Amino acid sequence: GPELQEHVRARHGHLLGAPGTGDGEQLYECPMCSLTCTDIQILEEHVDLHLEEHNFSEGIIRDLELAQQLQSEEDERQRSEEEKREREEFKKLQRQYGLDNSGGFKQQFLKNMEREVDRGRMHPFEYHKRKADIMESLASGIDDGKTKTSGVIEALCSYYQNESKDVRRVWLSAGVDHFHSSLGDRGWGCGYRNFQMLLSSLLQNSFYNDCLRDTTLIPSIPKIQSMIEDAWREGFDPQGASHFNNRLHGSKAWIGACEIYSLLTSLRIKCQIIDFHKPTGPMGTHPRLFEWILHYYSKDNEGGAKVVCTSKPPIYLQHQGHSRTVVGIEEKNNKSLCLLLFDPGCSSQQMQKLLKQNSDGTGLRLLRKFVGSLKEKQYQIVTVDGVLSLEEKAARCRASQVLTSEKIP
Repeated sequence: GPELQEHVRARHGHLLGAPGTGDGEQLYECPMCSLTCTDIQILEEHVDLHLEEHNFSEGIIRDLELAQQLQSEEDERQRSEEEKREREEFKKLQRQYGLDNSGGFKQQFLKNMEREVDRGRMHPFEYHKRKADIMESLASGIDDGKTKTSGVIEALCSYYQNESKDVRRVWLSAGVDHFHSSLGDRGWGCGYRNFQMLLSSLLQNSFYNDCLRDTTLIPSIPKIQSMIEDAWREGFDPQGASHFNNRLHGSKAWIGACEIYSLLTSLRIKCQIIDFHKPTGPMGTHPRLFEWILHYYSKDNEGGAKVVCTSKPPIYLQHQGHSRTVVGIEEKNNKSLCLLLFDPGCSSQQMQKLLKQNSDGTGLRLLRKFVGSLKEKQYQIVTVDGVLSLEEKAARCRASQVLTSEKIP
């Protein structure tokens, strides 16, 4: 190149001659460029420089090619890792939402009982007896009541009347039975168990007799799954239905507020979903949720009584990964609020403690949740408030094909 010629000129300028200067000197022309030298050694050095430059640029190209090859191999590896990660995430989601075809309530119940027998925690006789019971419960579609605790609300009512110095006022739901997850739905059944709790309260209220004519007893989880599928077949929430491939029965699918809404509305029970889609207080807290629930219980119960046993149904409370049932709210002397929650993860043995009279209130720790302890990003509640006519039900079915949630700004 021109730089090279310059370089040679600089080093050997005094020896370079122009071609054909006619003074009889022997001239040597470079085979790679038009440079002419008067000395063979200079020409050799000059040609070596050409070759070095050539090898240098060849080397750069080779290095570039190698770098590109390594980069594309790295890209390929990352892509396949990404795909693998996505596949695993999808499988995890399917497992989490119970859509991995690993069986549902019945399969899980039997499998977990067999495990208990294998570990020596259950006698084979007990296994066969419980298997017969569970088969009967599944055939009838009625919950076997083995995880149910009744009478807690009534016990709370009398506890608050006699005790609790720091509570200024307390509002309680109408009677609610507590249901907890069993061997058949451990890890995924919370939505169904909360529905059973809500239903247990509605069944004690004659106002809902007409809607619940066909549901006089608490349905089992597989039965609730079929009831939700029935609601989808009627046209409720097609978007949600397609998320579950229109099938819940025989799966370990988690359900949430939308499925509860569809199910209740299909039974002509008037309810609404309210979405607390972002924190409304410091440190990721949700004071608006607490105020909303206080208003729900106290709206028609303004009287001066310290303990207000309302006729309000409990509230279904959902957040990412878990749901619970709100059964009341305390207002402390310092005006702070505290929710009372039934958790399906809480066992009968723990719940039974709340039934003992003259309790010192330590059992209440299971139920109490202050503003500072509800810090999920989002909460949804489903509240029940009356009965729908057939026309209203049809209108809500049509509306659910677009949207079922009202956002609290």
